Amino acid sequence: MTTLLHIDSAITGDSSVSRELTRQIVARFQSAEPDLHVEYLDLAAEAPRHLDAESLGFRLGISDDSLTDAQRRENALSEKLVSQFLDADIVVLGAPMYNFTIPSQLKAWIDRVAQAGRTFKYTENGPVGLAKGKRIIVASTRGGIYSVPQTLALDHQESYLSTIFGFFGITGIEFVRAEGVAMGEAGKTSALESAYRRIESLAAQEIEETA
Repeated sequence: MTTLLHIDSAITGDSSVSRELTRQIVARFQSAEPDLHVEYLDLAAEAPRHLDAESLGFRLGISDDSLTDAQRRENALSEKLVSQFLDADIVVLGAPMYNFTIPSQLKAWIDRVAQAGRTFKYTENGPVGLAKGKRIIVASTRGGIYSVPQTLALDHQESYLSTIFGFFGITGIEFVRAEGVAMGEAGKTSALESAYRRIESLAAQEIEETA
């Protein structure tokens, strides 16, 4: 059975464009594969704490007997999150641009799943990703336009996600982009129409692959 992990990170609730796009993407995958197993993670509602002295425990190699109760709880959460990520065949990720990058809640989740020995390892020839074979679809939303040469250097959203998931060994990263959503109603409408066309293209591809 194929497992899809659906992740939202926008803090704007029902008005979020990225949440609407991830819903549409997941719905298309479910139509193509009715037996699809979907797990949902709302990072705005259940964000893991940022790395600190307690939540960093999984990286320190400290024996369980030496951990505090708080560190054990944080280690258990880190293990739950990385296992959920590794078990997923497909990840549909809602990632709006906040101040040229991703939401801090999403960064906190990435910091938990970026685990040496689980999602990557270091070798004598450099780092090697351990999460190969996954398909990641990112619903990328931006108030402005950052895919053109004049503003491309300001994009630390899509570029970061491509880098970190690539570091995990994942090459199947696809973006459903809606940019310019804050540039008037006409700009938002155009951005959504473009994103919906992209979703339909992905859906057609999925139907073809599962037929």
